[in-house]
Amino acid sequence: MIEKNLARQKTTKTYYGLGTKINLTLFGNVTDSQLNASNQLIAYYEDLLTVNRPHSEVMAINQAAGKQPVQVSDATYTLTKRALQLSRQRFGFNATIGPLVKLWRIGFAGAQVPTQTAINERLKIIDPDQTNFDDQNLTIFLKQPGMELDLGGIAKGYIADRVADYWRAYGRRSGMIDLGGNLLLVGDAPTHTDGLWRIGVQEPNSKRGQSILNVAIGPCSAVTSGIYERHLEAAGHSYHHILDSQTGYPKENDLASVTIFSKKSIDGEIETARLFFAGQPIPGWAVDRPDIYGAVFVTKDKRVTIVGLENATVTLLDDTYQVKSVVKK
Repeated sequence: MIEKNLARQKTTKTYYGLGTKINLTLFGNVTDSQLNASNQLIAYYEDLLTVNRPHSEVMAINQAAGKQPVQVSDATYTLTKRALQLSRQRFGFNATIGPLVKLWRIGFAGAQVPTQTAINERLKIIDPDQTNFDDQNLTIFLKQPGMELDLGGIAKGYIADRVADYWRAYGRRSGMIDLGGNLLLVGDAPTHTDGLWRIGVQEPNSKRGQSILNVAIGPCSAVTSGIYERHLEAAGHSYHHILDSQTGYPKENDLASVTIFSKKSIDGEIETARLFFAGQPIPGWAVDRPDIYGAVFVTKDKRVTIVGLENATVTLLDDTYQVKSVVKK
């Protein structure tokens, strides 16, 4: 009798949404309808949170800036409130950066290097303190006309976590959620006898899938922020998409990318912003956070710094890179 190893049998479907290619993979006995339903959940959240269409709950908040509060769904309220609270910590992440993103349009048609005058005008209305949220009525208010929320720095992580919740609710034992730069691995890896996943850290100057190193790790999220993801070439200069709400320009430092390994994808989003803007490892970073496992810094001059991950779990694949140091959290 021939028996199939259902644990290793996998089904992958590719979709397009959130401005990127989405790959959803489930292991075991899977039907297309389960993956399609997962994608419908992604589309549901995109409909609520996008700022790249005329209509969404977040766009309704933006369009009412300076006029009146807007009542939204529980999901939009919860995520937006958290985003604004984080923005007030001023470590780099800023959910009110919308006017600046729309001005540069890096990664979209019509991308341009704005004038200093235009940048200065936008900076005046990028202020997370100029927002109100009402827990009783689930309303959000942007106080100044022209203010705009942009949750692009946090929404993918939130959505990936919701898909993982959906899979667990149906008892799915293992799977991969790939939202383009956000990877969330559910359960153990059926394809490896040790049950650990192998996650590659992208080589910034190569096509997607070419890795500098890989990390052997259990169920986790891997989120990368890199200057190679979207950029604008103008007058002999390359401008990446990670904008600094203090200066109005892309954040400049020695980093090509930062990858965070964490339990939840939303925390990976938050911490990639924190570490990218810091430009280097932060002493004591995440020392009290057992749900954040570690980070990999990659510099423009091909140096790698590993934080919080055991040396034995990391395999260097590209010998043109130098592992500078392995740092404990």
